[in-house]
Amino acid sequence: MTEPPSTSELLASLGPAADLSAALAPFAACARGLSLVERLAAHPFLMAPMAGVSDAAYRLMARAGGAPLAYSEMVSVTGIHYASEKTWELVDPDPAEPDLAVQLFGSDVDHFREAARAARERLGARLALVDVNMACPVPKVTRNGAGSALLDDPARAAAIVGALVEELDVPVTVKIRIGRTPQKIVGPAFARAMEEAGAAAVAVHGRFASQMYRGSSDAGQIRRVAEAVGVPVIASGDALDAPRAAALLRETGAAACFVARGSYGNPWVFRDAAAALAGEVPAPRPAALRLAAFRLHVRLLVATGAHIARARSLAGWYLRGVPDAAAWRERAMHCVGVDDYLALADEVEATL
Repeated sequence: MTEPPSTSELLASLGPAADLSAALAPFAACARGLSLVERLAAHPFLMAPMAGVSDAAYRLMARAGGAPLAYSEMVSVTGIHYASEKTWELVDPDPAEPDLAVQLFGSDVDHFREAARAARERLGARLALVDVNMACPVPKVTRNGAGSALLDDPARAAAIVGALVEELDVPVTVKIRIGRTPQKIVGPAFARAMEEAGAAAVAVHGRFASQMYRGSSDAGQIRRVAEAVGVPVIASGDALDAPRAAALLRETGAAACFVARGSYGNPWVFRDAAAALAGEVPAPRPAALRLAAFRLHVRLLVATGAHIARARSLAGWYLRGVPDAAAWRERAMHCVGVDDYLALADEVEATL
């Protein structure tokens, strides 16, 4: 019986048709001797951590599209404490991933310390950095004192950062919001406290936690944070395409930019954002190219052991802009296995 292709083999065989690279360079090791500041200056557009989205297949697509670094979904330090295999599934990189940034969340300092040791041991040289989520606004996270709730507890947040810095030989970073509510903007002061605790960079989502993901991200508030600290700031929020990602970097004076929703169905956005920053106008991706990327992404889901149901979201993203997209997305909702999704892509392409 023939072995199914590995993720590396899939990238090599199907990547060129989708204008995606199979040569995935490590973020840390490829720039050995360079500081985090220098690495971000050279490669500023990063794939953001996204709960329920940034699995191994998604990260591989992003890095094949030019992301110099990709982040895990946010990982519970309590889950690691209790040795949850489902939690470890979020941490373990695919063999084709050169390295990985792991984002942790929680509120127990000792659990963070334990998680840092365990992640370092498990990932070895492939652990690029550890980020602490201090931005998530979801109540099931904040009610336990984690995520954006830490914005109200800078002493605990600093203790978490300090514990990680003591345990790790890779950069420790944090992701924050500008405050929990418009009545209490804490971005600059909180970022300074994290810098003093040892954070090597601060990612700033330019919304209040109370906004959830509604309204607009405030680039001016991100700039205030960037001007308040000496460590690199990573701008986050509303980088919905390559031109807006490049504009966010310019407007905020940040060292780097997270791309989250802007990468939905657009793994090339990282390469295109770098081009836009250089003053170039990225060419639009034709539908046939996006269908080739969809086929690769679906096959990567299978190869990485992800649930094929995730392909329903992928279909909605990659099919945007094709004729009769709404009808095709409805068809995708009734697909069951990988062959159904591949057949759908073939049918769509036949109509172009």
